[in-house]
Amino acid sequence: MHLDFDTLTEYQRYKLMASLIVPRPIALVTTLGPTGVANAAPFSMFNMLGEEPPIVMVSINRLQDGGLKDTAGNIARSGEFVVHLCDEAMAQQMHRCGDRLPPDVSELAATGLTPLPSLRVAPPRIAEAPVAFECRLWETLETASRQIFIGRVLCLHARDGLIDTAAWRVRLQDYHPVGRFGASYYVTTRDRFAIDAAPGAMAQESLLPPAPA
Repeated sequence: MHLDFDTLTEYQRYKLMASLIVPRPIALVTTLGPTGVANAAPFSMFNMLGEEPPIVMVSINRLQDGGLKDTAGNIARSGEFVVHLCDEAMAQQMHRCGDRLPPDVSELAATGLTPLPSLRVAPPRIAEAPVAFECRLWETLETASRQIFIGRVLCLHARDGLIDTAAWRVRLQDYHPVGRFGASYYVTTRDRFAIDAAPGAMAQESLLPPAPA
């Protein structure tokens, strides 16, 4: 099968790309609205772009009338946002944050997520999230269908015990984020294996270093 993307509609290209380029990490992004209401919304067109400077990317589609979603409008106005990685325990709440609510209603309150003060930006971070990156807008790219925000990471918050700062390693055996698989389907990250230098050699997750007692 061969498909010429120049002959496809925007919708057809989106369906194919979003269902084939999987799994994708999910950014649950918090921002502040013009009246100070905390907004939270999930986006799976998201990833790390580099470490020097430390930057991440969130791509947010425009509304059907060409306007900006609340998250995009808030980032464009304030230049600040917090990116959270979501694990299995908060997957349902993360998904519900994608529901359309009035701008004066906080998704955090509607889903029972707990806001905590951030250290260097105004938008709150989420207590239940295992990881949160406080970001300041670094650069914005625009396409006909999207606003692409590149944020510089100012500060990292992680669940107690998740990071070994002596070895600078994440205790992956304690980290169980979920990924987007397409439509309303998600995947877990529990089925893991390691590949060493020997061709074809694989090790199961049980061979990862155990968490300290």
